[in-house]
This record gives sequence, structure tokens and C-alpha cells, in this order.
Amino acid sequence: MFVLDKHGRPLQPCTSARARQLLKKGRAAVHRRTPFVIRLKDRTIDESEVDEVELGTDPGSRHTGIAVFTAKVGERRARYAIRLDHRGAQIRRKMGQRAAYRRGRRSRNLRYRKPRFANRTRPKGWLPPSLRHQVATTVSWIDRLCRWAPVRAVHLERVAFDTHALSAGRSLEGVEYQHGTLHGTEVREYLLAKWGRRCAYCGLSDVPLNLDHIHPRSLGGSDRVSNLTLACVPCNQAKGNQLVEDFLARKPKLLAAILAQAKVPLRDAAAVQSTRWALWQELDACLPTHVASGGHTKWNRTRNRLPKSHTLDALAVGKLDHRHRNRVGGVGGRMHRPRHPHPYSYRPARLSSSAPSPPEAVLRLRHRRPGDRCRPHR
Repeated sequence: MFVLDKHGRPLQPCTSARARQLLKKGRAAVHRRTPFVIRLKDRTIDESEVDEVELGTDPGSRHTGIAVFTAKVGERRARYAIRLDHRGAQIRRKMGQRAAYRRGRRSRNLRYRKPRFANRTRPKGWLPPSLRHQVATTVSWIDRLCRWAPVRAVHLERVAFDTHALSAGRSLEGVEYQHGTLHGTEVREYLLAKWGRRCAYCGLSDVPLNLDHIHPRSLGGSDRVSNLTLACVPCNQAKGNQLVEDFLARKPKLLAAILAQAKVPLRDAAAVQSTRWALWQELDACLPTHVASGGHTKWNRTRNRLPKSHTLDALAVGKLDHRHRNRVGGVGGRMHRPRHPHPYSYRPARLSSSAPSPPEAVLRLRHRRPGDRCRPHR
């Protein structure tokens, strides 16, 4: 829970149990309900010990995850997380409707109106309204969180898709940077997002997935991203070097869906590519901003056995101090398998950057039998 002093300045966040105690004793009042913020009546920031918090941001074309966490030596613990749903597609559709209305108005039997869209100059760093909305929404929410929590730094994931190389489907001269340690990681992440992290032929998820060529390489297929899909091991072995038309001859609807999905343009990758520098510049003007790659975020997430989501990616953004047994906290901890298939309560815990064995994993699942009363976690 976010806490403010009696003058409205942010203090160190507290737990929900502590907030209930302060409200019950009359030492605090509700300042805001969503997200829940309390204001102390008898304390100022000069009389308090504030360790400060940090923000992690995972920007995307459709959703953006933001996580608030405390970072100490050897520990990172999440306090609050949100996912922003962008309205870029809706804005783009409305802008197209407005352009159609204006075009129709000029072509009607009315007085002539000169088109003015070609007379406007675009300033340096201009972004379309659908992309500017993503940057403005993210920056405005980070500014709100800075008013409710003592933020000292921001960690931003800077995803880099080489759309030219993805479209060409071959190695380009002068781009040796693609052959580093994380070569191919961003392409695989794009395909995982494009195909929904499931096999394109049978629809299985949460299984090992291989990259499969829709048109086999042995029959002249290329390595371009529009010719790649995801397949589980049995489907990949069953297809072999067959043409997809022959392999799915008895499933025409699935064949049409796969061919249509393969030709989906790189719209999401281009949107993230266009907004990453504008978002970094606006955040860096307000707070110290640390930038990390998407491959680094995936490295931190997979070593801690975290599921894929924007909020968990925001928690895993940035460089972890591997000199200590770092624990990234908030949505991690030891995974306890339940004995009975009853509801569970998710308890904030920690996750480790060193990924020990047995792994310190994702969620601490606390078993609860039917009829038990929910108790606040302490």
C-alpha cells in the first residue's frame, strides 16, 4: 500500500495489514482508493526512514507492464504492479474515419476545399497519434506513481527488433552485431508472441516448442520470419520436410489459418521500435533511467521460472547483481505443490537471480481448504 505523510509527500510503502492497523487506530486516512493510498496524520517525511523504491517498465505495442519494487543489496521485492492496455488500434481506426469524412466532404457538391494535409510540417521526433498515446500514457502513470511512492530510478526494457533483417530473411553485411551471444533471441520472442506460445498444428501450450519452416528449406524455403512458425516436438517430427499443404491436406481450415497468420505484418514490432527512444528520452528527463535489452529480461525471468506476463517482465527488467544471491521479490518464492485441487492464495515472495537448484521459483502457493477463512499474509 502506498503511504503519504501529513503534507502529502510519499513515504515507504507498507503492507495491507499495516495499513489496516493505521486506519483502525485513527492514525491514517484514506487518500485514494484505486490504487489504495493512505495519508498519515501524525508523521512527516523528516521523521520517517525512507528506503525509496524503483520502477520496472516493460513496454509493448498493445500492453505495458509497470512494477514498483524495493531494491536492496541482494534483494528485489515487488510492491505494486499494473498492466496498461493501449488504445492504439482504436485511435488509428478513428483517425481513418475522420480522414474519410474529410475526403468525402471535399468531394461532395459543395464549395471547393483545398486539401491541407500536405501543407503541415512535422517536427523532429514526431510520432503518429496512436504511438504518441502509448508514450504519453506510460509516462503519465509513472508520474502518478512517483507522487505516491518515493521513486529513485526507472528500469526500462528497450526491445530491439531488426525488422529489415527479419523481412530479408538472410544475414546482411555490416550487421555483425546480430551474431553475438543473444543472436536469434529476439526473433524467437517475436515468433512466440505472434503464434501465442503454442503449437501451430495441434495447439498445445506449455510444452517445448521448435522453430519450424512452413515451406521446408530442403524444398527451397527461406529463413524469413513469414516462413517460420512454432511446432511441438511430435508435430515437428511428423511434418519433417513435407509441404504444409500436404501435411494438413485433411485440415483445410487449419491450413488457411496458418497461412494467413504467417503473412501478418511486423506491425507490433514496428510500433515498439518507433516508441522506444521517445519513451526513454521522456523518462530520462524526469528520473535516472537504466536501459536493458529484452533478451536480458528473458534471461532473468527464465532463470527464476517466472511465467510470461508484462508485469513479471517489468519486475525482471534490468541488471541483477550476481555478486550476491540476489532475490527479485514480490511474485516469486519457493513453489509448493498443493496436495488437493482446491483454491490457492498467491503470496508475495522472492525470486533469485542466481537460479539455484532446486529453483527458487515463481509463486508461493499457500494451500487453503474449503471453508477456511482468508487471513492477511504477514
